[in-house]
Amino acid sequence: MCVKIGVSRSTVREALRLLASQHLIVTTRGVTGGSFVAHPDAGQLADGLSAGFALLTSSAEVGLGDLLELRRVLEAPAAGLAAIRRTDEHITELRGALFDPRIDDFDTMLAAHAAFHRLLAKATGNPLFELVGRPLYQASYGEEVFAGLPPEYWSRIDADHRELLERLIERDAEGATRMAARHLDYIALTVSTQSGG
Repeated sequence: MCVKIGVSRSTVREALRLLASQHLIVTTRGVTGGSFVAHPDAGQLADGLSAGFALLTSSAEVGLGDLLELRRVLEAPAAGLAAIRRTDEHITELRGALFDPRIDDFDTMLAAHAAFHRLLAKATGNPLFELVGRPLYQASYGEEVFAGLPPEYWSRIDADHRELLERLIERDAEGATRMAARHLDYIALTVSTQSGG
């Protein structure tokens, strides 16, 4: 391989090590050993995308507003699909991801918010919504984004999630799409106002 592509052995070893660290290849030793293309699972791919989105948002070219805009384009129609395709199990899981802003602490609400959006993507029945949605969510949310938001923010998020869940229960695809868009618009407006953008 070194001769074929014109690089040193150490360069090839480093490239293989890097690919293995990203779970893109598997290297085995022995007579039948070698380096082989791996078959990463969705979680590993999502982690890689999360790292990429985090790097992008740390640059001046891509901001939180850009991520939230992309999330709206993906998640609002996904909510409509979820209303059509959801199962009773999805509804049970989404109910379990609701929180009570009057009694739950910040970490509980943040975790429940993330779980609700992840489970909504799962309810579409299309694993790509989960694969792409998770890293977008992780890159656009974190303690630094939500620290200092007023309590009424979390009350609104709770009310939105409950309303969206009702649209899913009723299999109201148009209503779910509208509700998800309104929810994400509210988040984008509130977060951009909070951050001074």
